[in-house]
Amino acid sequence: MLPSDLLIYRYSGESIVPKHLPLNSTAIALASEQIDCFQDSLGNTQGQLDQKLLELEGDSPNYRVKRGLAHLLKNHFSTFEIVSPLEPEDLRKRVFSRSAESVPIPQNRPHLLENLASLLSEELKREVLPSEIERGLYADLKENRILVSFEPPEPETLIHRYNLSQIQGVFYRATYIVINAHRNDPGEYKLLFRYLKLFQLMTYIEGDADTGFTITIDGPTSLFKASTRYGLSLAKMIPALLHVSKWSLKTKLQSRDSYTGGIKTSYFNLDDHCGLTTHYSRGKTYDSMLEESFAKRWEKLKTEWKLEREVDLIPLPGSVMIPDFRLVHPDGRDFLLEIVGYWRPEYLQKKFYQVRNADVNNLILAVSERLNLEKAGVNFNDTPAKVIWFKDKLNPKAVLSLLEENLSNK
Repeated sequence: MLPSDLLIYRYSGESIVPKHLPLNSTAIALASEQIDCFQDSLGNTQGQLDQKLLELEGDSPNYRVKRGLAHLLKNHFSTFEIVSPLEPEDLRKRVFSRSAESVPIPQNRPHLLENLASLLSEELKREVLPSEIERGLYADLKENRILVSFEPPEPETLIHRYNLSQIQGVFYRATYIVINAHRNDPGEYKLLFRYLKLFQLMTYIEGDADTGFTITIDGPTSLFKASTRYGLSLAKMIPALLHVSKWSLKTKLQSRDSYTGGIKTSYFNLDDHCGLTTHYSRGKTYDSMLEESFAKRWEKLKTEWKLEREVDLIPLPGSVMIPDFRLVHPDGRDFLLEIVGYWRPEYLQKKFYQVRNADVNNLILAVSERLNLEKAGVNFNDTPAKVIWFKDKLNPKAVLSLLEENLSNK
């Protein structure tokens, strides 16, 4: 995605209109120029690459577009590495130690580092050349990292990625998003819901697979404290939505007015005719970091309970629930596991309303102790689910203990 300072948009009334590069000869030539610059810089430092990119900008009025294309190439198609004979920090300690021993300091200062490098090279029994020591001394600085590999995209691919990134940037300032998806293949809904869970978005889902779903997602400006990380997660959801055939989206945005200093409200709409192209996979299974950590730790337990990630949607009155995991015993018994990590009072109230109305008696709720349930007005007295508390990570042993306790009570 693009940082805020590289986003380009205009206003049409109260609606925001992001920058869109057409697939014409001018845009393709612009993208090709940037790609060629990266290819020609293989083996060079990031600082040298940045200098070449600056020269390409010149006094062009399209400098922000060029910087945006370069940002995407640098962060998604390039690999920079620290190239040094030793860890730069260790190398600096050795050189500075040698320097302290060189008292008085030679008057020929320009050759001081060269002399120290030669001494250190001898100390390392000539396994490292003096020139390598000089280059490696500050190799860990960002501008000194080496471009070791570059996977050049087609110019059209880069333009598609740029246009998508401009749209994604809109949602950094979203108060909420409402998505209406209808008459789609059930598999498309399931894929979208899996991505929503991956990015840990606070989502309310209403409807069913036959008539369609209305999906409301809290935006970063609606949180108790605005979160840049959450805003990025929300933006990452947009490429997943492009896998759905029929949909429309509307969002309310809030930003600081540069003239008055007050809050400015604007709006943005998008639908399945937007012409954007996704780079997300259809077939890969996705999990949040919390879920992935739990799954990996579960595999180390010696238990007959099998952990499944593929869980069918659970219909609710006018909505749907998507548990994180299913736990299955060889005798056929199973439990559904839902992890509740994010919080906002209205979100928690809706979540526990869903739990109370779910027609299931085998649900386990893993609830973060960091949630302010008292403020949300939530209690567990009328919640049929079994509850497990956790702090930063969900302990698989706590879940297993609850499962075994249930078996012994049968």
